[in-house]
Amino acid sequence: MRAAVGSVRARLRDLVAANDPGLLRLAAGLRTVGAIALTLAVLGLLGTDVRHLVAGAIAAMVSTFAIREKQRSQQAVTLALGLPVALASLTLAAVLNSRVGGDVVFVALIFCAVYARRFGDRGTALGLIGFQVYFLSLFVGATVSALPQLYGVVAVAFASSALVRFALVPETPAGILARLREAFRARLAQLVTAQLELLDAGPEEIDGALAHVRDGTARLHETAMMIQGRLEDGTDDEAMARLVQRRIADAEIAAERLGLLLLTARSAERADTLTLHLPGAPVPEGGLLPVREESTTTLRRDLEALRMLVLRPVSADTGAGLAQVRNRLLGYRDEENLPKASPAVQDVFRGVGEAARAVLGLRIALGGARDESDDSPSTARSREELDAEDAAIDAGEEAAEAPASGWQRPTTRAAVQVAVGSSLAIVGGEFLSAQRWYWAVLTCWIVFINTASTGEILVKGYRRLLGTVLGVVAGLLLAGLVGHHTWTAFGLVLLCVFAMFYSAPLSYTLMSFFVTAALGVLYTLLHTYSLSVLVLRVEETALGAACGIIAAAFVLPVHTDRRTNDLLGTVLDRLAEVTEAAIDQLSGGPPDDLLDRARDLDQALADLRAATQPLTHPVTPLRTRRNTARYVVALLETCAYHARSLAAMAELLPTHPSIAADPRLRRAGQRILDNIAAIAARAADERAAAQVETGASIAALLESELPGVSRYGRITDRVLRHLQRLDEAVVGLARPLKVPVAAPRR
Repeated sequence: MRAAVGSVRARLRDLVAANDPGLLRLAAGLRTVGAIALTLAVLGLLGTDVRHLVAGAIAAMVSTFAIREKQRSQQAVTLALGLPVALASLTLAAVLNSRVGGDVVFVALIFCAVYARRFGDRGTALGLIGFQVYFLSLFVGATVSALPQLYGVVAVAFASSALVRFALVPETPAGILARLREAFRARLAQLVTAQLELLDAGPEEIDGALAHVRDGTARLHETAMMIQGRLEDGTDDEAMARLVQRRIADAEIAAERLGLLLLTARSAERADTLTLHLPGAPVPEGGLLPVREESTTTLRRDLEALRMLVLRPVSADTGAGLAQVRNRLLGYRDEENLPKASPAVQDVFRGVGEAARAVLGLRIALGGARDESDDSPSTARSREELDAEDAAIDAGEEAAEAPASGWQRPTTRAAVQVAVGSSLAIVGGEFLSAQRWYWAVLTCWIVFINTASTGEILVKGYRRLLGTVLGVVAGLLLAGLVGHHTWTAFGLVLLCVFAMFYSAPLSYTLMSFFVTAALGVLYTLLHTYSLSVLVLRVEETALGAACGIIAAAFVLPVHTDRRTNDLLGTVLDRLAEVTEAAIDQLSGGPPDDLLDRARDLDQALADLRAATQPLTHPVTPLRTRRNTARYVVALLETCAYHARSLAAMAELLPTHPSIAADPRLRRAGQRILDNIAAIAARAADERAAAQVETGASIAALLESELPGVSRYGRITDRVLRHLQRLDEAVVGLARPLKVPVAAPRR
């Protein structure tokens, strides 16, 4: 019974870890709710009235979610600086009770708060605290006579936030990194489960199974990116950080390749990598797995064994049964151990062997126990390769890019835009309501957070308005339920706040819904609740979103096309850097920092994916443009996958016995690099005289360099396949981006 309960608990833990990597959303929600609850408890014991309880709750929320630094010492400094900033903002709001003077100062404060983002996380946090506390004072109607009590309320809120952050719900970079690694393990297991589903899916189920594999692949990549962003702060040993980064990349590439091989085995011809990256892409032609039942049963057993290896705790790496399973899977890396099956299915077994090797390397890097007593020759060889790779890992330096200056600086542009938009919102908001005009200003402020183009602001404004409308309905229901029961109402507010923070990274509409629902309850506590107030909230929200969009469109505008073109150029530059460095190393050149280059490519692609959301949003009327944007991003993800794979294989050169440098690759890869440069030139300037060249396959180019010299033994087929697929994907980018394609040279 105890074992069954433990198994259920472990599965539940893995499920939560996979759906909330690093438990970051859960921790943020608990930390914010804990700070609010502690503040309310202290103020309640002191006999504070409801209005000041509301002020304390808002101050506690702001002082908690505004802090974004990763190191605890930096968080403490920012929180300490935030208190005087909050008190100064509170004083300004209470003293400047003249309408014109207060509005001018409010706009100036908004400009400074946004401009402060140029100073990093601390500047962002202090600006956010200053703005939100000014808004708090407007919400509760702060006066000069009430300032002493409000100072005490804000001080209690900041102290409660500090206590919860550093004692009750502590968060350390090392702890977050450890939880992210567990999340990666859980998501890797989920992806293997989806691949099992793809193996067994019938004709009517294959579309859904393929969609699950796509989702699992994307979520695994998302977690890998999160880990890479936390490695520097979460690991004291730089060599260990790079080792973990390498093993995470190996596991991600091996898992993605395994999915592609499974898809190929289920189709009549080799599957295109794009199928795994483009939602809605058609399934390659072919029926069920074209192999004998015996091979299918063996493959299913081995995929389940691989999932078991992934899910097994890192500390539990001993036992004869585990060693037997590991030896069997790693044995598929040797040709003589492959079962009798079609070539495509044998490739899947090879993929299982490589995935098992990646899992073994990840477990060793994370400190797993090393029981080598029952190792087979294949397992021993895999360990030796991993040890040699670990010893060869060295840290490298990244070159910093020159930041933009003047009006081109994003923070300067955003500060001017928000100031203009807020001025419009103040004027328009006062026409709607002389008491609650600030809701329009708040919406205008919020739609500019984490956005960089007019299209992004338009989508965010639409989502906030939709969430607000739905939240008004929920607010009506909740207000009717709680009536004027103070602590019941605050309990509902805490639930809404937790849901708001837990859902924020998933859906901005959901977050806005919970915010508005909570406000409906707070209005009830302040005895200002009515249907007209909630309707006014919707009107002010729509006005604020419209003012933000107008400011973004006419004041120093950054159009979506311009931003996506700039980011596309960045992605192509990073792709060229990774590809060139990998090809140079595979051709016999000196070692390079390929891991960091690949990470920069992934980050640039993530930025482009976010920037294209206005183009790919379901409500966009430009269907052709939406499909083109999705297709281009999917092609770039395919290119990034092959470039990452080439980089990973290039780093194996010093240690892997079956991979050797081949100087012929330089010529074969030059066409790919020239084509990437041509596409980048056309993306930057449509009038550029650049075109993409096609020609013989990569393998044919290699043979033409040294006729009669076999490539086998000097460079593996896998390198050739990645180069060929990368070449095809880069050429495929030409059509949607309207880059001319030259006729093949003869």
